[in-house]
Amino acid sequence: MMHQQIAIAGIHTGIGKTIAAAVLAEAFRAHYWKPVQAGLEESDSLRVATLTSDKVVVYDEAVRLTAPLSPHAAAHIDGVAVNYKSFVFPETQHGLLVETAGGLFSPINDTDTMADFITYFKLPVILIVRHYLGSINHTLLTVATLRQRRIPILGMIINGDPEPESEQFILSYTGLQVWGRIPELHTINKASVAQCAAELQHLNPFKS
Repeated sequence: MMHQQIAIAGIHTGIGKTIAAAVLAEAFRAHYWKPVQAGLEESDSLRVATLTSDKVVVYDEAVRLTAPLSPHAAAHIDGVAVNYKSFVFPETQHGLLVETAGGLFSPINDTDTMADFITYFKLPVILIVRHYLGSINHTLLTVATLRQRRIPILGMIINGDPEPESEQFILSYTGLQVWGRIPELHTINKASVAQCAAELQHLNPFKS
């Protein structure tokens, strides 16, 4: 099944969703949108724009919050009320990758989470996984939540070095497969992103 809008979701914060989004946008010739940006000194949208070719269009965020905190906390500081149900998705004839903030249950406002945003807009998910102590638990909880909400998981991307023992348990327990891999990038620039993208372009979920 072909999808026009796909969420990039992660099992935790700080696992490299933005780098993964840049690689996947370049691989799929997709456009990129991060609805909620918390912290303007290191904008994820700007980073994706810097790391990708001109074939990747990066759209302005729906909400820009000053502090690099959980969106609900950053919104309090800025005196902003975040209502994700009012978000207007960018109009594009290309596939659109929608990067969420933090982990699946990162609060988007005082009552809702990123999981609620994904559920409300019925977005299928590409799940970004990184191995660390506790990542098995975070991965299984994330997969269980997505399935409980009947959110399709299009693929699981392992970002960083492989960890066979962890992967074996995750795959056995969930029945998922590793859809693609992004190796640990010691140098992150357009060239390294393009090289990773070339290895993943055959996965393109935006093609029928």
